Amino acid sequence: MVRAQQVHKSYGQVEVLKGIDLEVRAGEVFCLVGPSGSGKSTFLRCINHLEKINAGRLYVDGDLVGYREKNGKLHELKDREVALKRRDIGMVFQRFNLFPHLTALENIIEAPVRVKGEAKQAARERGEALLARVGLADKAGNYPSQLSGGQQQRVAIARALAMEPKLMLFDEPTSALDPELVGDVLDVMRGLAEEGMTMIVVTHEMGFAREVGDALVFMDDGIVVESGHPREVLTNPQHERTRGFLSKVL
Repeated sequence: MVRAQQVHKSYGQVEVLKGIDLEVRAGEVFCLVGPSGSGKSTFLRCINHLEKINAGRLYVDGDLVGYREKNGKLHELKDREVALKRRDIGMVFQRFNLFPHLTALENIIEAPVRVKGEAKQAARERGEALLARVGLADKAGNYPSQLSGGQQQRVAIARALAMEPKLMLFDEPTSALDPELVGDVLDVMRGLAEEGMTMIVVTHEMGFAREVGDALVFMDDGIVVESGHPREVLTNPQHERTRGFLSKVL
């Protein structure tokens, strides 16, 4: 589903990604872990072209992200073409990013109606079903300010699912939540995993990575330091840098 080949990303003189190579299979829960500033979130944002890479190739479901290749050269896609591709990739941010002036249901149906041209009634029915799926059937008419952080994040997940994506990206979806609210969000993510959704999850929730993840990559300083099955990496890390990180978070 996702293939990265020597992906580089810099901000001015600061090189944030230093040649990332990895593959994510369809239906896989792929966890990215590592210290703050290691490049995890930047890489995630490159997958849907919220950030443009400086070198390398990035593919989603066989298609180049943000570019087309002709005669060995990359040509950047127009914004409209990028937006069309991005419809297939759902993203859940650390800070929810819900529209404050819209209810939970209105947040969910906004993109299907405006972007995909879906009939409003059909979108409402699917939106209500998605709210039920994330355990918030009774919150359809509530505004974000009337919801807890965990409830807002579950609405954000439902909103991403409303576009029927083939890939879901989660950028530390529980790090802004109070500890007692984390479990509800992780339960929704577990349900998605059981349904076969391809997910790339930047997380500090090592328990979730161990229980639900199919693959885990430890990143530090813009490179992949170690990768493997989550249980193997978390219980028997091979690299000294991985061991040092896990000793602080486990």
